[in-house]
Amino acid sequence: MKRVNIEIFGRVQGVGFRYYSTQKANKLNISGWVTNRIDGSVEIDAQGEEKSIEKFIEWTKSGPSYARVDNINIKEKEIKDLENHEFNIR
Repeated sequence: MKRVNIEIFGRVQGVGFRYYSTQKANKLNISGWVTNRIDGSVEIDAQGEEKSIEKFIEWTKSGPSYARVDNINIKEKEIKDLENHEFNIR
């Protein structure tokens, strides 16, 4: 298992980034959440199998077709014991 916090910068709000992140995470059986931040970036907290997390991170580097990702920051976090295994928009 692996858990990461991902900050995504660029044109990432108003382009469906949260919606498509949720779809991608659910396909990869990833738990966590995605949210828009006040500074115009998107933040994701994701936990799942290491291979799934790596695929998800690769996807976030470009995001949905209307997005423009300029930079991402990834921090590994301590794995949580989750009650539910959902990925939600906050």
